[in-house]
Formats: sequence, C-alpha cells, structure tokens
Amino acid sequence: MNKLNVILLSIIFNLIFLSFSFSEIIKKIQITGNSRISNETVLMFSKINEGQNFKNLMLNEILKNLYDSNFFSDVSVKFENNIIKINVEEAPLIKDIKITGIKAKKFKKLIRESLILKPRGSFNNLFLAEEKKIIQSKLKPAGYYFSKIDPYVEILDDNMVSIDYRINLGEKSRIGKISFIGDKIFKDNKLRGVLVSEEYKFWKFISGKKFLQEELIKLDKRLLKNFYLNKGYYNVEINSSFAKLIDEEDSSFELIYNINANQKYVFNNITLDLPIDFKKENFENILTLFSKLKGETYSLYIIENILDEIDKIILDEEYKTLESKVVENIYENKIDLNFEVAEGEKFQVKRINILGNNITQENVIRNQLLIDEGDEFNSILASKSINNIKALRIFESVESKIIDNEDNTKNIDITIKEKATGEVMAGAGVGTDGTTMSFAIKENNYLGRGINLNSQLTISEETIKGQFSVSNPNFRNSDKSVNLNIQSLETDKLSNAGYKTNKTGFGFGTSFEYQDDVIFGLGQESFYEKIETNSSASTRQKSQEGNYWDTFINFSLDYDKRNQKYKTTDGFRSFYSMGLPMISENNSLKNTYVLSYYNELYENNVTKFSFYGKSANSLTNDDVKLSERVFIPSSRLRGFESGGVGPKDGNDFIGGNYVTAVNVSSTLPQILPNAQNIDVSMFLDAGNVWGVDYDSSLDDSNTVRSSIGVGIDWFTLVGPLSISLAHPLSKADTDRTETFKFNLGTTF
Repeated sequence: MNKLNVILLSIIFNLIFLSFSFSEIIKKIQITGNSRISNETVLMFSKINEGQNFKNLMLNEILKNLYDSNFFSDVSVKFENNIIKINVEEAPLIKDIKITGIKAKKFKKLIRESLILKPRGSFNNLFLAEEKKIIQSKLKPAGYYFSKIDPYVEILDDNMVSIDYRINLGEKSRIGKISFIGDKIFKDNKLRGVLVSEEYKFWKFISGKKFLQEELIKLDKRLLKNFYLNKGYYNVEINSSFAKLIDEEDSSFELIYNINANQKYVFNNITLDLPIDFKKENFENILTLFSKLKGETYSLYIIENILDEIDKIILDEEYKTLESKVVENIYENKIDLNFEVAEGEKFQVKRINILGNNITQENVIRNQLLIDEGDEFNSILASKSINNIKALRIFESVESKIIDNEDNTKNIDITIKEKATGEVMAGAGVGTDGTTMSFAIKENNYLGRGINLNSQLTISEETIKGQFSVSNPNFRNSDKSVNLNIQSLETDKLSNAGYKTNKTGFGFGTSFEYQDDVIFGLGQESFYEKIETNSSASTRQKSQEGNYWDTFINFSLDYDKRNQKYKTTDGFRSFYSMGLPMISENNSLKNTYVLSYYNELYENNVTKFSFYGKSANSLTNDDVKLSERVFIPSSRLRGFESGGVGPKDGNDFIGGNYVTAVNVSSTLPQILPNAQNIDVSMFLDAGNVWGVDYDSSLDDSNTVRSSIGVGIDWFTLVGPLSISLAHPLSKADTDRTETFKFNLGTTF
C-alpha cells in the first residue's frame, strides 16, 4: 500500500468518526411561541421526532420546513443537551379579504377563487406581489391591460390582518386597428369580416367586441383558419396573433394576425365505402356530387355537408351504431377523399351529466339532446346534440366526454361554460333617405331559462318604432320556440303617399324545425290603427281615414342552405310568409316570398341572384287599406327614389297590390391600389309595383322598371359607407329617379 492510499484511508476514517461523534439522540423537542397552531402541527411541518439522531445539518432543514408551511413569520431552532428548542412567531391570521375598485360580482368572484391567500388562513407578505400578478392576469382577458393593484394590509388586534386589494382598472384596451401580415391572399376587409373582434369606432361605443379580449382572439384564429380551409388552403397556418400598443393615452392597440396561407388544393378522387348490407342506391345523389367535385376548390364546408348527408341517410335507415368519417390523402395540390361508413362502438348510455351550469337551468340544456339516458349510444345524435347546445348562443364553450362504468355502460359528461348574456347596443345612420337612430337592450338567458328579452327603439325620417319582445326557444321543454311581442309604430307618409298611420298592438307565435334546414312559423298579431290623410288627398284616400282593429294569422316557411349568414359566398335561402285576416275591418291577404342564391365563381368574386315578391289583396270587395298596400324597397330598385315608383293618386304614390323585383350583382376584383377596405360590385335591378283595386282610372303603369349601376361599400373611419350609382334603363313617366344614393353609419 503506497503512502497516498494510507493518507486517503486515514481521512475517510476520521470523517466517519467525526460524523458519529457529532451525532446525538434527540431526547426531547420543546416548542414555544405558538398559541393558535398546535404543537402537533409544528412537529408535522418540522419533520423531526424524538429518538432521531441529530446532525448539525438538520437545523437548516427544520427552519426551511417551518418557513415553507407559511404559518410562521419568524422561527428559531437550537439544539442543547439533546433537546431541540423551537421558537415560532405565528403569522397573522387573515380576518377578511376585500376587493375594491370594481363592481362586477363576476370579476370579484373570479379573483377571489384565484388568490393564494384566503380568509382564516395565515398571512405572508411575500405572497402579495404574486397576488398582484394573479389579479392582473384575470383582468387582461377582459381587456384591462393597464390595471393597477395596490394591496393594503390593515393590522388588527389578536394578531389578525385585513387585506384590501384596491384595483384601478384604467382604460379598457381598445382595438384601434386590425391588420394581417404574411401570405394572406385575401383583402384585409374580407378577413376582418370573418372575425368577431372589431375595430374601435365611436358609433360602437357600447359594443364589447371592440376591446382586446383573449377569448375573442382565440375564437378569431379558429374562424380565420376555417375561412381559409373553405377556400382551399388546406395547410393554412395562423402563425400568431399579437397586440402592438399604438396609443398609450387611450390604451389603443393594433391587433395583428400573421397568416401563411400556403398552397391551394383541389378535390381529386372521391370514393365511398359502405357496409355490404347497405343499400347503395340511397347514396346516388352523393355519388353524383362526387363526380362534379373533382377539380373543384377544396372546402371543409363541403366535406362537412357531405358527412351530414351521410349521417341523415344512416339515421333514416335506422342503422344506429354506424358512424361516418372521411380519410384524406394528399399529393401535390390534390386531395383524395374516402368517406367510410362503419360499425361504431356499442354501449348503453347510463347517465348524462350536465356540468358548469350555475345560472342556466338544466332542462334548457337537456331539451337540446337527441339522445337520452338508457338509449344505445349514437355518435351522430351525440354530435348533433352538442351542436344544438352551442346554437343556443348563451354559452362560451360546450364540451363532452364519455366516461366508462364498471357495468359496461357509459356516462356522458357535458360541461358548459356560461357567459354574460346581456347586451346594450346603439346605432345611427345617415343617407339620402334621411337619418336613422337605434337603441336596444337585450338579455339572452333570462332567469337561466334560455329566455330572450329584447327592447328596441328606432327613429327615422318617416317612422318611430318601439318594440318589446320575449322569446322562449324551448317552450315547456319542447323543441318549439314561442315568442311574444308588443310594439308601437308611427309612419308618416304625408309628403309622398298622402297619409299618416299610428299602429299599436301585440303578437305571439311559435316556430320549429319542420325538417332539416326548414323552419315553420305560426303566429297571430292584433293591432289598433289610426289613419289620417293630408288636405290634398283624394276622396278615395280620405274615405279610409279612421280607426281600425285587425287580427291576422301568420305562417312562414324558411329554407336556409347558405354557408354563412354574414357575407355569404355559397348556397341559397328561400322564405315564404302569409298573413291571413281573421278579425279585420279591412280583409287583406298578405303574401311575401324572397329567394336568394349565391355562388363564388372565383376568388373575391361572388355572384348573387335574388327575387322579391309581395302582395296585398282584399278578400272582399273593399279596397286594400292604405297602410297595407305594398311598395318596392329602394335597396331592390336602385336608381329610383324610395316610394317613388308605382300607381299614383294625384300627386301621391299610393303603392300597389303587387311588387316584384329581381336583382343580379357581382363583386369586382380589387382595382384600386391600397383600397383594402373597399368592395365594388356591378348590379342589375328590375322590378315593378302595380295593382289599384279601389279606382281603375288611376295611373297604374305596367312598365317594368330597371336600372344598372355600380355599388361601393367602404369601411371608413366614421362608419361603413354604402354608395350606389345607378342609371335607369326603363321607367314610367311619373317615376321619381335617383341616380346617386348613399348611407353612412351603422344601425341594427
């Protein structure tokens, strides 16, 4: 053994000896200074016991363990004569926690639930800085990015404290501008129309969508991605969304979305795999569609519609356990699709649990379910049920989860997150037809029953309308919607049509889905009406002066196959309504039909065709009441004044018994440089108003009016501006034309 090894062994031996020489048995533990916290609790957190071997390193460990408990503001530990002496100074007890500076109970509740410090818990000053960060993190999603939190601690008797988090919310962060960068393909204006968030404008002073909110931004990113997926950009990436401060004084941000559209894809080969015993003839329409789609732009919307159609056939054939899915195969810029119909998992639904509904009554949610407890599970109906709940538009999110049970059954947990359902809105507009102002207050989930309340006031050049309505989309736990409305309407047409009417009444009705995408409506309206005429009115017009009491039965059919309600690019809508007089002093039958068809021929080019028809006919030999006679809307016959077309009685346009209008329009490619907020379209309008039942001698020209022109929609700093330049192609001698027409501002 060499000399070095001897030295190392000697050192190791001495270290072992020293460790044992400084190791002693803990015979006793003395705890002092505690009054509220028991000795057992102190021992538990110190993690030592009598009979242990004591080492000097244990002193630091005991100190650390006791401080980590947050029960003590000061701790000292000594070891003398085999006794550990622990002296503690208890942290103050929190008597209460106040949150001042904000009034919203929802905010206060959210903050309280998130705080580390709790009433009746121990106070630790070190946590205050963390608490400030937590509160700020809860305020930011609501748009308060510059809030200030000042924690004030009041020392009380008996070693207690009271904490007051004094909050100054500051200005709510506005969205001053919404921009898009990267490979975005589309105009900024078109992309803004996809988003829920919107730029701050002074006329939107009540809208909550103009503020910077994290939840809305997350939703916007999903909406953007779906938009591109429906335009063929299968690999689109919404890389990021960030807010850049542009004006600290008014807390204004620029919201920027970074988009990488990537390559555009088209449909290629599309196939359908079915079970052997499934009738292929049921799918003839779908198979025909497959051949038409080859080479067309890829669209997620089309795929979802095909899956819906397959699901309908599965349900119609009562193959309850079958499921449909699509498998995609990508190469170059083409996508093959294979729709598969196969056997799904079989199990019985034992329980359906509704979670997260603190305000909303459970039956409001259960009424939307197409599957019940005890049923065999059906994935199609389960998915449709979740979509039905989302369609109520009173929840921030809806999620479902399947839970296994020991008896081979399963539970379905449906978790909802409620949102604020009250809205206050205001709007104003000015144009060649005059000025319009609107104000409304809405509540979309009254008493947690899913009931909608809506009060609204609209004032324009010719009308003053006040309305209050109540609607219940699940009347008595059914799938039927029931509504009640009360309204008062004053219409002044003395200068154009020679009369003025004041109408007050009420109505109620019901609506339900008659079949897929078809809504049937049935209702009744009753109203009291007073008609006055001007001094120059004809004798036949003056004969209609007086008071009327009318009751109508109304029904409607609405077939809606549009891809989206706002800025539609594909699909159609067909709507018909009838008003049948029941108790009336002027028995007029009213009919309305509207058809709209949309087709996107290529990028940024949407062609729209629409037909509008309306009639009012007396069921007796009486004249149709002046206020029931029909006029052509100025938006459907541009180039002519509002109410300036049709039969005349002297100088007064009195309306007719019939109105028809046909409109064709097509948006144009962007032709103006840097004009991302401008949409330009060409249009052709044609229509007529005719039919005079009370005097055949009156002018009742059968001339079809028509016009051609250019329409411009410009989103300006002071609101959306709509301009039309129209040239009449055909008209009657008595018509009042209007080449230029504009409207500025927002109403609702």
